[in-house]
Amino acid sequence: MPDFNPSIILYTADSLNEKGSEVIAKFPDAETLEIKQHNRLPELGLSHFKTKSDVLVLGKLKSQEIKWSGRSSDFIAPSLANGCFGGCAYCYVDRHKKVNPITLFTNVDEIMTTVDRHVMDQPWPKTANQTDPAFYTYDIGCNSDISIDYSLSDGVRQVFEFYKAHPRAKATFATKFVNQAMLDFDPERKIRIRFSLMPAQVSKLVDVRTDSIEKRIAAINDFYDAGYEVHVNFSPVIVYGGKEWRSDYRELFRQLDSALRPEVREQLKAEVIFLTHNQWQHQANLAINPKAEELLWVPEIQESKVSQYGGWNIRYDHQLKSKMIAIFRKLVEEEIPWCEIRYIF
Repeated sequence: MPDFNPSIILYTADSLNEKGSEVIAKFPDAETLEIKQHNRLPELGLSHFKTKSDVLVLGKLKSQEIKWSGRSSDFIAPSLANGCFGGCAYCYVDRHKKVNPITLFTNVDEIMTTVDRHVMDQPWPKTANQTDPAFYTYDIGCNSDISIDYSLSDGVRQVFEFYKAHPRAKATFATKFVNQAMLDFDPERKIRIRFSLMPAQVSKLVDVRTDSIEKRIAAINDFYDAGYEVHVNFSPVIVYGGKEWRSDYRELFRQLDSALRPEVREQLKAEVIFLTHNQWQHQANLAINPKAEELLWVPEIQESKVSQYGGWNIRYDHQLKSKMIAIFRKLVEEEIPWCEIRYIF
């Protein structure tokens, strides 16, 4: 885990409840500054990565909308945080904000009340689907990395306790970090952690400031033993070097096959998401991480798409992508046939 020790904490007045005050007390040497809105930050004169390292924002989440997902989860829960210590070159959260330090939302009780009301309004028993056979699943980490947030706020553990005890709901989140402190919590399989994986040499280039692929794979058995349900998230799948990406994924699958015990394999499933990139992010990366763009921005095999938010995105040409998906499925069948693909696109 990175040593996140912010030098400045920006906070809104309505964030200084018990949870907010506890976070500030964890960093007694940090300068504190009140701001009016958590999503409109003052100009701090810091670089992209320096902002992620040195700044922490505390706010109150006012819009607590719960969205339908149907892929990684049944629903996307209101965010517990926004932003991440990591600086992944393809991160969709970063592409929507000019500066994106970690923002923790301190009104955890309100957020959990919203989730509880929502799940209790759903038909029960739940109809089994690919997200889970019994419980309604809520993704709690779409806009942040919960493994990092867990070390910053006791509110995240409170959320874990909520889902562990809830008779109808379970939580899920994807992560690129291994937080050993989370192994002290036994969620009794009511929390699904999804370790994001890709070939190691590519991860070193695009998964900036995250834990290594080797470390993530090595942690899977440990998190299963601690009581988590553990899946993997092959995302984003980046196509490069003709057939090189195929051999690299074959090696990744072999690493996974050799690392996992039989009982862990039996419960592990996968999600597969091919790369979508963004024109604004491409321009930003040319200054921040230009080598990554050699893999991410390949117009000759990509097509343009306007996102639902109005952004200009590119993704692999749909005809080529259907072939890529077939190749990926075949590699999985050949190397890790025990790994069920929950969805792939």
